[in-house]
Amino acid sequence: PPSGQATSVLPLSPGLLGAAGVGFVLTGVVTFAALAVQLALGEIPGWSDQVFTDTLRAGAPQAALNVFAALTHLGDTLTLIALCFAIALALIALGRRGLAFGWVMALAGNGLLTRTLKQTFGRIRPLNTEGFVLEHGFSFPSGHSSGSVVAYGMLAYLALRLLPIRWHLPSLLATVALAFTVGASRM
Repeated sequence: PPSGQATSVLPLSPGLLGAAGVGFVLTGVVTFAALAVQLALGEIPGWSDQVFTDTLRAGAPQAALNVFAALTHLGDTLTLIALCFAIALALIALGRRGLAFGWVMALAGNGLLTRTLKQTFGRIRPLNTEGFVLEHGFSFPSGHSSGSVVAYGMLAYLALRLLPIRWHLPSLLATVALAFTVGASRM
């Protein structure tokens, strides 16, 4: 590149990176839709959630269960609301009102969509007799998982837009790991 011009640490062109992102989102949508159809048709019985949960719990060391029980709170509604306000205020202070609006709409839209889908599917939550994390309401789709993917995914987007290039890859990896970890903690 010409002298003084920044280069990205990501080995892909912006167009290819955007196409990969769209492909990733479409894959997620198709996977979610297939799972939703199977649930709606009763092809995945409710008791299977409990068997899956009990099997994971029985095979995991106590220390891992404690770590995941703590990390799952990064996807709590109150945590994400506080994060939403803090980031929105920071963006407004930086004069980035459009990004602030997009940030708030993404998180609020996800919350509304998740609540609507939970009511639509009415999937009963597996029992948590260990008492690590107690939740109420329906289980599908996971509000923690979807909220974390949207919030931390948007943080990655904001990092790519606002931070120096040297921080792009570490920010992207950290936010992906965070969203994945919160999602995994819900199991």
